[in-house]
Amino acid sequence: MRLLARLADALRRRQRGLLIALLIAMHVALFAGTETPVGRLCWLVNVGLFILWQPFTYAERRVDPGALAVIALVLGAGLAWYGWWLLNVWVTIVAALVGGRVMFIDHRPTRIFYLLAFAYLLTALLLLLIPRVVPPAALSGPQLDREFLWGMPILFAIMAVLPRSSKDDRSDRPGDGMIDLFYSLFIFLLIAVLFLGSLAFMLLRQTHYFVALLDTLLAMAVLLLLIGWTWNTRPGFTGIGVIFSRYLLTIGLPFEQWLHGLTTLATQESDPEKFLSQSLQEMLTLPWIDGGNWRVGTRHGSFGENSRFRQDFPGEPLHLVLHTRYRLSPALVWHFRLLAQLASEYYVAKLHARELQQVGYLRAVHETGARLTHDVKNLLQSLNNLCYLVQGGHPLDNQRIEMLQRQLPQISHRLQQTLAKLQRPESDGSGPVAAVAWWASLRQRYLDAPFVFREPTFDADAWVPSSLFDSVTDNLLQNAASKMGHEGALQVVISLTPDASTLSVCDNGRPLSDELARNLFQGPVASDNGLGIGLYHASQQAQANGYQLRLTCNRPGQVCFELSRRIPIARD
Repeated sequence: MRLLARLADALRRRQRGLLIALLIAMHVALFAGTETPVGRLCWLVNVGLFILWQPFTYAERRVDPGALAVIALVLGAGLAWYGWWLLNVWVTIVAALVGGRVMFIDHRPTRIFYLLAFAYLLTALLLLLIPRVVPPAALSGPQLDREFLWGMPILFAIMAVLPRSSKDDRSDRPGDGMIDLFYSLFIFLLIAVLFLGSLAFMLLRQTHYFVALLDTLLAMAVLLLLIGWTWNTRPGFTGIGVIFSRYLLTIGLPFEQWLHGLTTLATQESDPEKFLSQSLQEMLTLPWIDGGNWRVGTRHGSFGENSRFRQDFPGEPLHLVLHTRYRLSPALVWHFRLLAQLASEYYVAKLHARELQQVGYLRAVHETGARLTHDVKNLLQSLNNLCYLVQGGHPLDNQRIEMLQRQLPQISHRLQQTLAKLQRPESDGSGPVAAVAWWASLRQRYLDAPFVFREPTFDADAWVPSSLFDSVTDNLLQNAASKMGHEGALQVVISLTPDASTLSVCDNGRPLSDELARNLFQGPVASDNGLGIGLYHASQQAQANGYQLRLTCNRPGQVCFELSRRIPIARD
């Protein structure tokens, strides 16, 4: 008993040697025939070796009394009906399983090992087993029984000397060898078609076995060639492979309808919690679902009703529990896990969309506040200039009084525009005004400033948006005044084209750094006396009004900013 246990353990740990032993036992059973006790005994040994070799259940598993009773019943039925028909079915099953393992092998010698085993099993079927179940009168040509029985053991010697790869140490352990069940089923059906097709040709055409076998092989070859061509065609048709893959992914269930409803609901519902609740509620239309419950953070909900079977689908942020009418198969579990992941991804996308909406709202509030801050700052600068004229210690002459009378209403009007922007941020609060009037107002505001105004001859229909030009010129001139405080006396020149399409402010100071010039109108920049967002918001305001603010020249002695029109302005 100890010797037999050691032998069984050694065979169990060496899958390649176990398969060779299985084939040897099968060969001896075929050699002994079906009428002798030796053949039956070898078949029983062959079944035992197959139980150790099969990859579906670990060989270390202890067999319970129920499974032992089933095995004993199968062996008893096999001994009772033992014959050539049973051997045909048995060899076909083993050949299908051996052929299904070849799909997962990359090492060439190991692949050749299993191909040789498959070749032996297929040869045994075609040359020995199938001829045993056809009428003797249907056989023609030389009989190859003796050549098969004495010549095929050479394959066992070749299989034994084939080299093993380093990966075989793991794949040879019991239970680790994988088998493509679909490929195995396909091989089983092909062998069955070959067997039954040969019998059909023999009966219909009254031909001999080998002729019928060749006709069947030729018909199968043509059919497989046609299937292979239609599976993935070249002239533009996608082929039946895509249709078959689609069927395998849906496995005949209405998942596509639920996915269509999910995408439709995603476009209609913006609230993440409502979207998730309604999408999971739609799962009740699927065949196996009775109900379920879900949890996302501290929120939770349920749909349908509880049932006998339940399946958990943990995930982040969605944790889903489904109650089903029947126990889900592994394929269905995979499909429902995919559906739960899709619902979770849509929920996360809805959360991000809501966060982006809030960020956009806060950004709009920030930009509006920053723009109003600069407008108020410009107004305060104008008020400071007027206060300087009043408190300068000199008596007010008629010219200064006239300037105060003109500037104060303009400041009041600009303050009203600023308040209008606060109430309606999307509006600039002002329309176009005549370029002559705006230019005169600008000169009066900076009458005492050391700026040079190049007086143009305006066209009769020259108009400018006063709010935009006031904001841009105030920002540019205040920056120029600040630059004078750091660099000393500079010449600042303000010019406007006759058609009022281009406003430029130039100075003869130092140029801006390359980094500052690149980021000047793209966002806030570093500033010594402010937030560094004045020109950025002026540029945004210019784009909103159909203008473009840019730095046209940036070299020593000539730094120029230009506000140019991009689209014509319609006058009210």
